[in-house]
Amino acid sequence: MGRDSADAFFKYEDKWAVILALTSNKSADDFETLKLENGGPLWKEVLRKASTWGGEKTLDNTMFVVGATRAETLREVREIVPDHFLLVPGVGAQRGSLAEVAANGMNSKCGLLVNSSRGIIYADSTERFAEAAAEEARKMQTEMAALLDRYL
Repeated sequence: MGRDSADAFFKYEDKWAVILALTSNKSADDFETLKLENGGPLWKEVLRKASTWGGEKTLDNTMFVVGATRAETLREVREIVPDHFLLVPGVGAQRGSLAEVAANGMNSKCGLLVNSSRGIIYADSTERFAEAAAEEARKMQTEMAALLDRYL
């Protein structure tokens, strides 16, 4: 999908277009890491092109998905889109490391929206699933707070 798919979202004030760049799932290699004629992977070209689509407000209306299981690539992502928000799924059940995400993707200009769904929702399969989910969410929040203190 290209710009016309994202343009529909840019007409709304205070709304974001969230664009897939490099996801956590294993099948991301089917397309996202393919080498282009210029020698770089598709995900880098997606970042380059899509980072201009939001116009003057691109930093306020465009964010990119970069999976936590590919935390080492966040440094390269930041070279291309240093000031964009990033949605970073894959912490928890997919085994992405919150510490590695912060070390490679944090900066003082903008943030990371880190997501852990299955790691929290399925923390326990017994009748105490709600308490276990709350405990897991608190652990992640505590780790995030410590990382924010460290990197900001």
